Amino acid sequence: MFEGFERRRIATSGTEIELVVGGNGPGLLLLHGYPQTHVIWHKVAPILAEKFTVVAPDLRGYGDSGKPETDAAHTPYSKREMARDQAEVMSALGIDTFAVVGHDRGARVGHRLARDHRERVSKLCTLDICPTLDMYETTDMAFAAAYYHWFFLIQPADYPERMIGQDPAFYLSKKLKFLADGTAITPEAMAEYQRCFAMPGTIHASCEDYRAAATIDLEHDRADRDQLLDIPIHALWGEKGIIGRFYEPLSVWQRYTTGVVTGCAVPSGHYIPEEVPDRLISELAGFLDS
Repeated sequence: MFEGFERRRIATSGTEIELVVGGNGPGLLLLHGYPQTHVIWHKVAPILAEKFTVVAPDLRGYGDSGKPETDAAHTPYSKREMARDQAEVMSALGIDTFAVVGHDRGARVGHRLARDHRERVSKLCTLDICPTLDMYETTDMAFAAAYYHWFFLIQPADYPERMIGQDPAFYLSKKLKFLADGTAITPEAMAEYQRCFAMPGTIHASCEDYRAAATIDLEHDRADRDQLLDIPIHALWGEKGIIGRFYEPLSVWQRYTTGVVTGCAVPSGHYIPEEVPDRLISELAGFLDS
């Protein structure tokens, strides 16, 4: 996977970020979600690298990136800190401005990155999410049942950590059942996800990611709710997934930016980069080149 890409490890002010980088052209930052790593992009990154300098990191707490100690407010795993990592990574690579494509948790980091580092992010593509604040403020029983893991992972440490840690491979396989196509994740990718999820600290760090989303991230989101972005946003979601059942993503995202919001449902479940890589590449070509 990622043939022709260079593997790097970059120290940020808060941790160390493992990543792969390849290609030439404008900067393009790809941010993965839970419970995966940068490997989710392995089907699309080589094609995108034909036109862009593609950077695919492991978020802090995930994969081979650092897993810093947390605090009572979950500050080290706030999307603000995770976004700062990525801004510093891109600076270290000499890339001043760049587009961001984020899946799941990575899209939430991308959203915060666009807010806190406005001069850096030129465009934002979100995959299978709506903004965290909207999702929590409109939660009902049906949503909580569909997104049960949100409310499980935010329970106090080390309750979810102990339960997941009894059989990480089993939990991981069940979590990845959000797929509409069970064959979309290759054996090589699955092996990497299993290796990384079983690493000491990953389960706890990923729980902290969710705890932050339900606490300090909401504080940050409410504080700047009225400060609209001014960049184009392209929102994609899986038509066989959950987001489209509860939200109208284009309408929701339009409340967050003065820029143009485009996008659509695609024929997949949650893991768009692995389920429909060709469609994602086509969507990104139209969005990033416009």
